[in-house]
Amino acid sequence: MGRTGGAGPGRASGRPRSARLGAGTRRRRLDRPRLGRRPRQPPRHPHPAGRLGRGVRPRPRPARLGHIGENLLAPTLIAHGDKEQQARHLPGIARGEEFWCQGYSEPGAGSDLASIRTTAVADGHRYRVTGQKIWTSLAREAHWCFVLARTEPGSTRHRGLSFLLVPMDQPGRIDVRPIRQMSGTSEFNEVFLDGAEAVGTVGGEGNGWRVAMGLLALERGVSTLAQQIGFEEELGRVVRAAAAGGALGHDPVLRDRLIRQWAELRTMRWNALRTLGATGDPGAPSVAKLLWGGWHRRLGELAVQVRGAAAAAGPGPWTPSYELDALQRLFLFTRADTIYGGSDEIQRTIIAERVLGLPREPR
Repeated sequence: MGRTGGAGPGRASGRPRSARLGAGTRRRRLDRPRLGRRPRQPPRHPHPAGRLGRGVRPRPRPARLGHIGENLLAPTLIAHGDKEQQARHLPGIARGEEFWCQGYSEPGAGSDLASIRTTAVADGHRYRVTGQKIWTSLAREAHWCFVLARTEPGSTRHRGLSFLLVPMDQPGRIDVRPIRQMSGTSEFNEVFLDGAEAVGTVGGEGNGWRVAMGLLALERGVSTLAQQIGFEEELGRVVRAAAAGGALGHDPVLRDRLIRQWAELRTMRWNALRTLGATGDPGAPSVAKLLWGGWHRRLGELAVQVRGAAAAAGPGPWTPSYELDALQRLFLFTRADTIYGGSDEIQRTIIAERVLGLPREPR
């Protein structure tokens, strides 16, 4: 029978429901939470951009420490390392006691990584590494460096390469020279190796290219899940700067750009989760790198736009060793986001050739 066609089970026709309940019963039912229903709560905003800068100031999140070891080397050792290497390095990385840097790029081998010239010669159960690496992040702080080097004399391109583990504390054999950037900081370094000792290979001698490409897929793709924590904090800082300067109240275009940044950050997270643990998709790491590189660069542009002309002046009096605030450093540093880790041009070429099947670019 339809709902309006008569009294249903337990329903007295013509009488209000409240009239059929005794006072005590009614009070108990009002006091008791209804099963399957959550109490009403204020709406949640997963990021201060949801409020566009109003109200709560979130606590700063800690900076990433040891992310090269945690997010890049540790999964690589699990996939390609032997039991001894895993037992030696994974516990220290997990405890935050062992820090790593990445020895890939060279002056003549950046995006074209297969052109590296650093060599390694077997010396018993170890290797002696000679060559130069550049743009090595956090080399001065690192205890270890994983180095891609040629262990087969006369080899070219991706053949004859090995993935080596090199302790950084080797005075006279390893020289680290910081590279001062236009932001005033020196995260990047040159590393000169002169017969430096490597304790072994990951994945076996001559298999370095396969191991290195697996690690790069992590760097460009799912490892950005941890990176996005820092991105979220930076976006919150930009939103608060926009709110403090009054720009949100009279600039709808700026509001739209901030909301778009927030939405794109959520999309990047879902994409990283979607590809977490996936294998066999040659385009996924390149797509992820294009997404986060462009997003972070646009965030750097917003960091100065929201402050207007004031963004051109430093926080203190001008000196030859000029000082910058956090948002100015963000703007300058993000100029490189579409270059390091594989330039946008390289990523688009990978997608064109390996995913879309377009003709190879002339070389």
